[in-house]
Amino acid sequence: MEKDKILLLFPDGVGIRNYLYSNVFKDMEEDLVLFHNFDPETVNAIKDNVTIDDEITIPAYKESAKEKFLRELICLSRLYYNTQKVKNTSLLTNWNWNQKTFSKKVFYKLIEMAAPFFKEYSNILKLEEKYQKAIRQNIFYDEVKNILKEVQPKTVFCSHQRALKVATIFAAATDLGIKTATVIYSWDNLPKARMALRADNYLVWSAYMKKELELYYPEIPSEKIAITGTSQFEFYEEKKNSIDKETFYKSYNLDLNKKIICFSGDDTKTSPDDPAYLNDIAEELIKANLQDEYQILFRRCPVDFSGRYDAVVHKYKDLIKEAAPLWYFNTTDEWSTVYPSVDDVKLLVSTAFYSDIVVNVGSTMAFDFAMFGKPCVFINYDQPIKNVRDWSVKTIYQFQHFKSMPNKDAVIWLNNKAEIVEKLTLQKSCSSQMIEWKKTVLEDYKNASMRIREIIKAN
Repeated sequence: MEKDKILLLFPDGVGIRNYLYSNVFKDMEEDLVLFHNFDPETVNAIKDNVTIDDEITIPAYKESAKEKFLRELICLSRLYYNTQKVKNTSLLTNWNWNQKTFSKKVFYKLIEMAAPFFKEYSNILKLEEKYQKAIRQNIFYDEVKNILKEVQPKTVFCSHQRALKVATIFAAATDLGIKTATVIYSWDNLPKARMALRADNYLVWSAYMKKELELYYPEIPSEKIAITGTSQFEFYEEKKNSIDKETFYKSYNLDLNKKIICFSGDDTKTSPDDPAYLNDIAEELIKANLQDEYQILFRRCPVDFSGRYDAVVHKYKDLIKEAAPLWYFNTTDEWSTVYPSVDDVKLLVSTAFYSDIVVNVGSTMAFDFAMFGKPCVFINYDQPIKNVRDWSVKTIYQFQHFKSMPNKDAVIWLNNKAEIVEKLTLQKSCSSQMIEWKKTVLEDYKNASMRIREIIKAN
């Protein structure tokens, strides 16, 4: 008897880690078919961790001007709508207001002129209908439909709700009566108005995220939204993911007798002044003569391809030790073409386990460290000389996802350079408010793989 098939779509490397390195698809009864645009090295890495019964290359996709115009108009219209809903103008920073080329300036100016006329939600839904029709007129739709007819999967699963290609793939699947399920990529994604696809099931981390999905997309029936947790945090529950202490310290030239302050970098857009913050921390520790008691373990953002930290790391090479993310890269510099190795899962878990505290600009790493009861410091001051004139931490912490904090005491706030020594060396464990925040955002993450499997199999 032929087995049911599950078609797997992974538009980015983080999805590979969260769903193919975890237990979601381990030992499935169904056949797993990878529908992808990965290079052979990536596919081999996936096959090392989960049994893939077949793989199919996604045809080339070229978005038409009509599709793009509608998609971007929907995005900006939704951003205006969401801003009104939650009374938070920081949502509009998710739109790129400064296009560089003349043709883009004209294209996006037309969208910006049109968007205010679609503030009514009923008009946004009409745009969505037009977009769904437009993607079905693309030759890519017919090509994908033919592939789906041949494969005949029971379910199509996607690890990211924002991917453009997947919107058309899900449309073709829906038209063929094939069930679809998507994960909401991260806790900060929903207010950003970038839900590209329409699915039968939406998998969210928590009740908090379910309420957000219902708020921003009221047309989606509540019964289509499943609270599953997110499997990426299950890694912290498995002892096999912790590197032996001596091996870990030796690998990264760390001193067993010194405490570890982890500085986790953001991407260049989120925090353009990260190198200056790292410099401030190193400078203040040395000024306080604490270099014999503390060491800085620097983990850059895996998709930060710049050399912007090099000068600081070299300047304080005796104090700053770098644990570079163990990600694979292909020849392009696009974030969707890089993905973590299994060893990077162990490196991240061990970094949180052996470090005493983490410091960054508003990163999700606060939750990673909370897994081991470690405190998180959020940098909360601007540099006197900025790399990007209009950028400010004040804007960052106005982002809607930070409203999920039970109160401001969940993290330690580093309000100026003079506070560095005091804030980074005193607190030994994360606060009760941080534990509460973790529970709000992550909910029951320990059983995430099992719940995700149940939703996929029930389709």
